[in-house]
Amino acid sequence: MSYPSPTSRSAAATLLASTAALLSLGLVAPATAAAANGSGTATEKQAPHATTAVLDLDGAGRTPVIRGADRAYDTASIVKVDILAALLLKAQDAGRHLTAAERKLAEPMIRRSDNAAANTLWRAIGRAPGLAAANKRLGLTETTGGSGPRWGLTKTTAGDQIRLLRAVFDDAGTAKKGRGALDAQSRAYVRTLMNKVVPEQTWGVSAFPGSAAGQALKNGWLQRNTTGLWDVNSIGQVTVKGHRYLVAALSNGSASMSDGVSLVERAVRDAAA
Repeated sequence: MSYPSPTSRSAAATLLASTAALLSLGLVAPATAAAANGSGTATEKQAPHATTAVLDLDGAGRTPVIRGADRAYDTASIVKVDILAALLLKAQDAGRHLTAAERKLAEPMIRRSDNAAANTLWRAIGRAPGLAAANKRLGLTETTGGSGPRWGLTKTTAGDQIRLLRAVFDDAGTAKKGRGALDAQSRAYVRTLMNKVVPEQTWGVSAFPGSAAGQALKNGWLQRNTTGLWDVNSIGQVTVKGHRYLVAALSNGSASMSDGVSLVERAVRDAAA
């Protein structure tokens, strides 16, 4: 099911709930609630930017095609996939599965983008240092965790998000014994949750032309308190004519969330061409 518009009633409710949680973390300005209702304005002029990276998992190459400068962007909630990967690595190292309590947090964190769950799991993995340790094992080289509790202000590039997606979706050479990468069971768990994102959050990489139903994805959005402008991102896997594509679309500088979603989806369609 595709997401028709971030101005729909269900999307507005989701955005307002997310905004309240982000406000409590200091990631958004107090004006964000007004902006979510269409009455907020950006405090600074800044041209919106977007970068996309696409990798055909069933093609011959292993280097993603990148459109736009592969600059660093705020992750917003796409970092929740990385947080979950770090949590799974910790469990693997301890020779155990996730506990029932951990799963009770991980599932809404990915499926509904629950921020309270992300707060708890961010602490559980050791915040930015824990994320960095996990990313070293996962092959990420251009991602820096947000300071203190501000996981949403983690910095990353589209190319690094493809590396993260490969750690989850590419079975070739990623399963290692001991303190290696995600094992098959961990990868399957992340994929399952990304396949079950609530319908109102299935925009973004799902705009990839010709993609079949059942895409696996995670989106992120936040309004910066310094500018009033929006970061809007989408990562995931889509399938087109039997080929699996990993897609990362990162953006910033949009005047509204709806503008950011439109920018990301336009960038995804352009990247597919």
